[in-house]
Amino acid sequence: MKIFLDSADRKLIEKYLSTGLIDGVTTNPSLLSAQGQNTKEVILDILRMVPGDVSIEVVEKSPDAVYEQAHQIAKLGDNAIVKIPFAFEYLPTIAKLVEDGVQLNITLVFSALQALMVAKLGVTYISPFVGRLDDIGSDGMVLIEDLVTLKQQYEFPSQILAASIRHVMHWERAALLGADVATVPPALIEAACHHPLTELGIKKFDQDWQKLGKQSLLE
Repeated sequence: MKIFLDSADRKLIEKYLSTGLIDGVTTNPSLLSAQGQNTKEVILDILRMVPGDVSIEVVEKSPDAVYEQAHQIAKLGDNAIVKIPFAFEYLPTIAKLVEDGVQLNITLVFSALQALMVAKLGVTYISPFVGRLDDIGSDGMVLIEDLVTLKQQYEFPSQILAASIRHVMHWERAALLGADVATVPPALIEAACHHPLTELGIKKFDQDWQKLGKQSLLE
């Protein structure tokens, strides 16, 4: 499973890239708006920093404007992936952009049929929103399971990108179900690294070592 960092904060991106775990980054208008007015500078910095794919979402609304802005985003870097929210009126635009060779991440996907439609169009990533389904009383992980089944059934190349990951179990279940990618907030990467038994084990090893009174392992 590829791990994408869900952030537009350049300091956090730099921090987590240093772990060697991060394969790409996803941004959205909310994350970018938190970084101030110069969004183009932020986007270009992230594209330069990240060796993998970086998703950047259109903010235009009309299909023609979305098409034009998608091409503008794609030209920013070879690793720029254009995010477009799923909507019926955008399907012809999505089809045309795929034909043009623009890599797309279709976001705000909430059903298997929505995913199947854009998979048929040949998009690069499909982003089902797990946490938002949970918010309305559904089990978002069922959608991940359904999309993995669809991908296996029809062998489409689009990658399933588990999004709106709210807690560690979302991430873990998405991995076990076979999602291609999870986009994870920074705090969840920290949370997934901690386990009380790991910490107790380290403490016990340290206590036993100190009993020897040695300054160096190899002295």
